[in-house]
Amino acid sequence: MEAGGLPLELWRMILAYLHLPDLGRCSLVCRAWYELILSLDSTRWRQLCLGCTECRHPNWPNQPDVEPESWREAFKQHYLASKTWTKNALDLESSVCFSLFRRKKERRTLSVGPGHEFDSLGSALAMASLYDRIVLFPGVYEEQGEIILKVPVEIVGHGKLGEVVLLASIDQHCSTTRLCNLIFMPAWFSPIMYKTTSGHVQFDNCNFENGHIQVHGPGTCQVKFCTFKNTHVFLHNVPLCVLENCEFVGSENNSVTVEGHPSADKNWAYKYLLGLIRSSPSLLPTEDSDFLMSLDLESRDQAWSPKTCDIVIEGSQSPTIPASSSPKPASKAGSQEAEVGSDGERVAQTPDSSDGGLSPSGEDEDEDQLTYRLSYQVQGPHPVLGGSFLGPPLPGASIQLPSCLVLNSLQQELQKDKEAMALASSVQGCLIRKCLFRDGKGGVFVCSYGRAKMEGNIFRNLTYAVRCIHNSKIVMLRNDIYRCRASGIFLRLEGGGLIAGNNIYHNAEAGVDIRKKSNPLILCNQIHHGLRSGIVVLGNGKGVIRNNQIFSNKEAGIYILYHGNPIVSGNHIFKGRAAGIAVNENGKGLITENVIRENQWGGVDIRRGGIPVLRSNLICFGYSDGVVVGDEGKGLIEGNTIYANKGCGVWMMSSSLPHVTSNHVSYNGLYGVAVFSQKDGASEFPGGHGAQENFSEDGDAILWETELEKEDDPLRRPVTTALVESNSINHNGASGLYVQSSEALHIITNVIHANGDRGITVAQSSQLTRMTNNSISCNRQSGVKVEAQCKVELRGNGIYDNRGHGIITKGDSTVVIENDIIGNRGSGLQLLPRSDTKVIKNRIHSFRAYGIAVRGHAKALVQENIIFQGKTSKTIFQQISNNRDCIMQNNKFLVFKKKSDTWRLVNPPARPHLENSLRGPSAAHSGQKVTAMATRITARVEGGYHSNHSIFCTIL
Repeated sequence: MEAGGLPLELWRMILAYLHLPDLGRCSLVCRAWYELILSLDSTRWRQLCLGCTECRHPNWPNQPDVEPESWREAFKQHYLASKTWTKNALDLESSVCFSLFRRKKERRTLSVGPGHEFDSLGSALAMASLYDRIVLFPGVYEEQGEIILKVPVEIVGHGKLGEVVLLASIDQHCSTTRLCNLIFMPAWFSPIMYKTTSGHVQFDNCNFENGHIQVHGPGTCQVKFCTFKNTHVFLHNVPLCVLENCEFVGSENNSVTVEGHPSADKNWAYKYLLGLIRSSPSLLPTEDSDFLMSLDLESRDQAWSPKTCDIVIEGSQSPTIPASSSPKPASKAGSQEAEVGSDGERVAQTPDSSDGGLSPSGEDEDEDQLTYRLSYQVQGPHPVLGGSFLGPPLPGASIQLPSCLVLNSLQQELQKDKEAMALASSVQGCLIRKCLFRDGKGGVFVCSYGRAKMEGNIFRNLTYAVRCIHNSKIVMLRNDIYRCRASGIFLRLEGGGLIAGNNIYHNAEAGVDIRKKSNPLILCNQIHHGLRSGIVVLGNGKGVIRNNQIFSNKEAGIYILYHGNPIVSGNHIFKGRAAGIAVNENGKGLITENVIRENQWGGVDIRRGGIPVLRSNLICFGYSDGVVVGDEGKGLIEGNTIYANKGCGVWMMSSSLPHVTSNHVSYNGLYGVAVFSQKDGASEFPGGHGAQENFSEDGDAILWETELEKEDDPLRRPVTTALVESNSINHNGASGLYVQSSEALHIITNVIHANGDRGITVAQSSQLTRMTNNSISCNRQSGVKVEAQCKVELRGNGIYDNRGHGIITKGDSTVVIENDIIGNRGSGLQLLPRSDTKVIKNRIHSFRAYGIAVRGHAKALVQENIIFQGKTSKTIFQQISNNRDCIMQNNKFLVFKKKSDTWRLVNPPARPHLENSLRGPSAAHSGQKVTAMATRITARVEGGYHSNHSIFCTIL
């Protein structure tokens, strides 16, 4: 635009000298002039906003160095807010009879100060009329008695803030009042500086020091750009109060107390305050406004963006890949005989194949070898999550998370949860936004059915930030809470509400503490670098903890104890210095679909009566074990992916009676699942697990133990024996399943595949360990090993293609019945001295050793088995006449006759038979895939066939 030949830059320079009313008139000339006035945002509008004595920088006190999006809009919002107190003026000034003939009454200005019309505030108020303006000139005004405001007035300090000091106790009896640009201090006779019980009061750009402010419902208040130094704001039954852009410093108690349910009786200002709140810029998130909240961290990369869906594996070599699993060079044909290890256990020295190198089909064959086939089924591992979790973790690689485990934005969560959206949008009781609470005892205290909403505030260097008790409700959005000397947010005695999008860090106690039946919704927060736990739930506390990032805390990311019973879902809990989630002291909880990674202790640690439901979680890359079920721990562990932890996948005590079902446990550094006895000493536990029980207790947690309520939970079915059921346990560094227990244990329908040591090791089992319908295949040593003095029953298992023996036993009571023991590199079954074994109705084949080998004086009953011939040089048919304790009855021996022979496992088909074993959620979460395969078995023809007296047994 060029008016009168002047360029835009010159017009902007001219208009920069206009006052506010003149700018308004110019904007009404035409659209071009309107746009020209708007273009003055960073010049004239900025000058007007910063030059106003009634307000401060729009982003004060939290971000005074950050400019607002629009200076004009910020100035407009303040101007409209400053006029709220006069909205009922026309109603008070008019008469019903003469409403048609009323005229606007002019407001007077009364001056108070030395050399002015009045000497004191009291004398000016005595002469004031409705809506008069009282100006206090610089000085100190001390009132000797209580001031009662009977008519609406505006009291304004002249000059800069700090030049007018008022020592008074004011009791408002009128409908509305505004106070601006004043320093308030209490009078000598009362700590109460201001009180109202029914009217509306508005404070702008004031300082309050060492006193109290009280607002009682149906009274309302509007406070903006004020500083409270050691001042307590008490709000009782208020329907609506707004505290905005204020600073609270050095409180000796709570800075703000909100008490009582909002009054149903509302004064005239309620609707205007509500309209002002709704017209102001909202802090609710939008799709493009989700942000990673600013963190005071040494390394910013520890924060995880809500949009992140990858996990990057750090380090030069993954610690979860066992050293023994590295490929070994193939030796020449004829020199690949299985080497005999300790206790006669055979370990084949053969190269690895693509699935762990454990298939016997890759050996070199001589020209005169005869090839035949034995068709059977092997249970292959198929994780619930698939994708990146099928293979070993590679250093520096990125693992893609499935969509169900990717963090949602706050906006996405609110859109899915209508109740949460309603809470986030509601305004009731007290609204506190963009305020700073620092260097004092308490921030906000909400009690006795109180209601408070806090948006965009900073709480720092306090004893606690927010306390919510006695059936009160809070809504906390986008706040920063850090360096509190106790917990950041404390809920107790049925407190509740919504805690969403907050940044909670560096607190001395828990970031969020939930107790005594409190039931909040904790959504999309970052809770990190706490000196203790991230979230603590105890004393029958409940709550929904969803879609949060909880990381780098000194103790457990989430700590549940004393009958705490939260729902924990969709969280990312990582890089903690203790456990990811700890459930102790009769804690409960439904823990589902979380990503728990890179924690120093167990990903989930369950002890001392903890009984959670742990379902469909990803527990990975921990520096210790994936899941720990310690002394008296219980619970259901179902459908989890436990991957690439340095310790065991699952470490548990059988005496705790855990139910471990339908999990995928793979690529862990030690055992896949390790089961120990409560009676064993802590020093005997691998990895020093006994030391992990020293969880600290927050605050007075022990006091809740006498007040607990017991509830029946339909999610937990009673378990009388420790149960490991329907799991896929594969590619772990040591044995797939290790048992050292004095209690009974059931191992049912598991897939135990390609582990770095044995499939199952039973080192101690004074009570019966029952193994039923398991697939045990392709493990680096034997399929099953039973040590001395153990009681074990194996029934209906498929034990295939292991590099050592199929089964090796020293046990004094071992029952092997109706199993398929096929294609193993060592003997199908090896009975060591002093063992007592019953071998009944099995189908047995050894790839290149004996069907059954008996070493020394072993007691055995071998009855009604089918034994397939292996290599003729190793399959020796010899009647055992010098071992009367080895009884052979009704066994059937099959030898090949021609090159085209094919043996199949039929009637019944290859074991295990899992079709009817997977039930309910176990079937849904097991992810176990049955694949049919034909394994080549080679044998050297040496001519002739052995007698049918004995196909397999020899005494070595």
